[in-house]
Amino acid sequence: MPKSNTCEGAKFPDECRTAEQAAPYIAKSYASFSKGELAAALALMGLESDDLKYKHNVYPGVPGQGTANMMSPSFVKEYATSIFGANAVANKSPVEALAMVTPDEHNFGSAGWFLTAHCEPSVREGLKTGSDAGWTAYMQCVGVDGSDPARVEYWNRAKKAFNLSG
Repeated sequence: MPKSNTCEGAKFPDECRTAEQAAPYIAKSYASFSKGELAAALALMGLESDDLKYKHNVYPGVPGQGTANMMSPSFVKEYATSIFGANAVANKSPVEALAMVTPDEHNFGSAGWFLTAHCEPSVREGLKTGSDAGWTAYMQCVGVDGSDPARVEYWNRAKKAFNLSG
């Protein structure tokens, strides 16, 4: 995340986090994940949050879409339910549900939650190898094109940072 060293000039300074600020929450949330899974989650978060600058979708501005990996409102609500329980989330609007999971202790764990809750075990196995095929399968699970040049650039930087040869 090349721009994650500062929040200077961020459009939403209250949402922006530096890599240094995010690191403890990421370390805790991904302690049981492999290097390849963590690299993929960080690549996704980096791209989707513009290097940790946003916790909600500002373009095209889908209300309730967000967290570091910009989950759709339905997934945000499901993630909030997994943390707080159905009764606490049931009558919340998408924006209210998002507000529940954007505090740092939950925000940075959302990509890992999605990976474990919505991707087939084979996706995690592929990511453990650090392979491009694992990345492509993960992006398919997320519902985006893993061959998009911007996504590939984030993935390649993450592979390099984690010394993955895939």
